[in-house]
Amino acid sequence: MLKKVITLTSALMVSVSVNNFNVMAQERITQTAGRNALGEFAPKFAALNDDVLFGEAVWNDSTLSLHDRSMVTISILLGKGMIDSSFRSHLELGKKHGITRDEIAALLTQAAFYAGWPNAWAGFRIATEVWADASDSDSAKAHFQQEMIFPIGEPNDAYAQYFSGNSYLARISDAQVPCANVTFEPGCRNNWHIHHAADGGGQMLIGVAGRGWYQEEGKSAVEILPGTVIHIPANVKHWHGAAADSWFAHLAFEVSGKDTSTEWMDPVDDAEYAKLK
Repeated sequence: MLKKVITLTSALMVSVSVNNFNVMAQERITQTAGRNALGEFAPKFAALNDDVLFGEAVWNDSTLSLHDRSMVTISILLGKGMIDSSFRSHLELGKKHGITRDEIAALLTQAAFYAGWPNAWAGFRIATEVWADASDSDSAKAHFQQEMIFPIGEPNDAYAQYFSGNSYLARISDAQVPCANVTFEPGCRNNWHIHHAADGGGQMLIGVAGRGWYQEEGKSAVEILPGTVIHIPANVKHWHGAAADSWFAHLAFEVSGKDTSTEWMDPVDDAEYAKLK
């Protein structure tokens, strides 16, 4: 398994390329603080901190996601009244692991009843600083990234005129069968369009994360969940995108054909889209 080592101070999810295939590597934490601070004075303690706590035994154990481990750690530190530099560090790490502003506010609110009101107030003072420059959309996007192995990619600027809302594109493969991961923010969908072909052609979608919709003209919309496979024939008018209340991502496979082209049409009617639940 390909693994990407990321330091504790900059744990970011990025894509890597192997044999023309982009994947989201399994995020790992590598910690050296113990050896840096106590390597000579207490080498055993330093090794336990760096290699056990932040090694395979705890933080890099995949039973819990890094997002959930951060939530647990923040709760424990708050409960013990350790509202210090380590608390701030774990808030910053939790933010990188996808904890949203709403989630940290909910955590600290609930913890107030168990860890004490003063502790919660102290935690909120630091949390408001850590999340001061983060929009709800950015935090939600970071959280959504934790749900899938493929990268969200970059803003889909080249096709933005054909989308209602923000979308993101990550090329997964340009060899053999071209494929991209397309991510939609809640409510985002593309316009009605047709993949024309004189022979062959069309498209295949595979749901990756979140919840979305696919609809062909004259037919009812079909819900797309992780693992759902949608076969789109050539020359059929259709649209696809996120549910109104969910981020959504799908893989889009381009089916080879003769004289292929894409015709973009009108946006999906807002009133009709609003009926989808």
